[in-house]
Amino acid sequence: MTVRDEDAFDVEALAAWLREHAPLEPGLEGTPEVRQFSGGASNLTYLLRYPTRDLILRRPPIGTKAKGAHDMRRESDIQAALGTVYDRVPRIVVHCGDESVIGSEFYVMERLVGTILRRDIPASLGLGPDDVTRLCLHALDTLVDLHRVDVAGAGLDGLGRGPGYVERQVTGWSARYRKARTPNVGSFEPVMAWLEAHRPDDVGQVLIHNDFRFDNLVLAEDDPTRIVGVLDWEMATVGDPLMDLGGAMAYWVQASDDPVAKQLRLQPTHTPGMLTRVEAVRYYCDRMGIPMDAQRWAFYEMFGLFRLAVIAQQIYLRTYRGETSNPQAKRMRWFVHYLDIRCRLLLRQQRRASRRAGPR
Repeated sequence: MTVRDEDAFDVEALAAWLREHAPLEPGLEGTPEVRQFSGGASNLTYLLRYPTRDLILRRPPIGTKAKGAHDMRRESDIQAALGTVYDRVPRIVVHCGDESVIGSEFYVMERLVGTILRRDIPASLGLGPDDVTRLCLHALDTLVDLHRVDVAGAGLDGLGRGPGYVERQVTGWSARYRKARTPNVGSFEPVMAWLEAHRPDDVGQVLIHNDFRFDNLVLAEDDPTRIVGVLDWEMATVGDPLMDLGGAMAYWVQASDDPVAKQLRLQPTHTPGMLTRVEAVRYYCDRMGIPMDAQRWAFYEMFGLFRLAVIAQQIYLRTYRGETSNPQAKRMRWFVHYLDIRCRLLLRQQRRASRRAGPR
């Protein structure tokens, strides 16, 4: 899509800066054609189209930002380090901390060639149910492979803060929601109280993506069931792998879900051949050797949905304050309402289950 007026920048200044600061990169002559990707509503992503190559530029959104979010240096450093031990990360070309060039910090990376799925799997890919199952399993294998990365070997062990990750996440995301809440959305207070009361200990300290979903995966051109790239490392850190899986499952709308979920879905996990959430969790946990049952999973499911609501509310807040005209950001309010309903339904289920179990 074309660049939104509020997200535009001086392309000539960018092109000159890239030629000066990435002198060994080929194909940077002239001024690139710039297009803005519409898929994201957090960090902004642009296609830089030169005559002989394409590059990708990432920058933070305009306006008020959540503390600790949109750190371009951190994101580019993670990708650069991870690329030495994990072959599905785009190569970083250059990072720029000088906000005078385009009005914000940014980084540029190589563009991975392949297909990125949105709401539906294009018919042109020719994937039947068996192919879709292979794609689904390969996506889950990609997450398993990430969680098995040698964090210290990649030089990324400094990302973590040690044990207590689950506790910090519950506390931190609760504080973020309270700060971002607007008068036209629910309080989520019962959800936050339940999460605080039921939070488990960490099951491990691994490298986690924190936004693992199909529109952050690049499918191979010659085999669209194979994953060749993982994008958007903005929230990557070292922490509990089940929290990462819970975040991924929050986006996972399956064929049996209600019509509202299907309307709001962001990825094609409803497609015949895709695993259900229960099947996906079981497959992942079997591969990782982590024991799991429905009662134990309830916390991670609830946290994943709540965390997604916080992310959506932080994005909506920019619309509420008049900082963006992005239609995706405006729609986030309704997404928050729906996630509030989902969380309250889960709460009722858990309370019923507790009453049936009785005192121990």
